[in-house]
Amino acid sequence: MTDLDDTDRAILRALQQDATLEASALGRRVGLSQPAAWRRVRRLRDEGVIAGRRLVLDREALGFGVTVFLGVKLAARARLEEFERAVTAIREVQTVEHVLGLYDYRLRVVARDIADFERVLRRRITALPGVGTIEANVLLSEERRPGPL
Repeated sequence: MTDLDDTDRAILRALQQDATLEASALGRRVGLSQPAAWRRVRRLRDEGVIAGRRLVLDREALGFGVTVFLGVKLAARARLEEFERAVTAIREVQTVEHVLGLYDYRLRVVARDIADFERVLRRRITALPGVGTIEANVLLSEERRPGPL
């Protein structure tokens, strides 16, 4: 585990809000010079604290108005690798999480509307190898909460 000081945490919070910040703007935000901010970001990246950057797309703007979380319990003799390989090939499945509890997997699925989700569920997800039971929860709203920093 990397020891983080208050400045490191401020840098991480700023980058979580806007990962495109350049070192000069980041430095102004946290009270550092551009070179000092750049060195800190490079150190955080080298130590694995910053694992990468990613682009966040607006699903609704792209026409995907429905998000559904699925709990998937595999059949008794199902092979995890086969299920994982097949489920990751479905483009509407945004995340695949192997979990401990009532279900074996938690999936985040996006669809254009409920009818589109039903098609994905019936034609793609229930046909996956090893699927036993499925429980669906439709997302009503989502709040973004800051991370542990």
